[in-house]
Amino acid sequence: MTELTEGRHAGEFIVSEANGSRSREAITVLSGQDLGAGDVVGKVTASSKYAIYNNAASDGTEVAAGILYAAVDASAADAAGVAVVRDAEVNASELGWNAQAQGAIDAGTTDLLALGIISR
Repeated sequence: MTELTEGRHAGEFIVSEANGSRSREAITVLSGQDLGAGDVVGKVTASSKYAIYNNAASDGTEVAAGILYAAVDASAADAAGVAVVRDAEVNASELGWNAQAQGAIDAGTTDLLALGIISR
């Protein structure tokens, strides 16, 4: 029998958020990225586009700027997405961290806290 693994669903990491859509923003995900729901993202300073958080980078993505609400495949070209960028509580175990960020999850969590995003 084939074993199926269910991936993360859109918004499942959210414990609570501000009324309406105050916690969310429409964003552009940088070409070359194939990101899942709940992935922590940073904002590239030069383009204001979002890419996976990387604490070791020096292009702006070294600062966690939000959490991707739903999966976005921008592997071929820039793509539209939605991110939680302020005032929310999230389930820390449901967040996706870049392999380079594994040693810097505490720093990323602190960056998110500055935005009012609290990891539980």
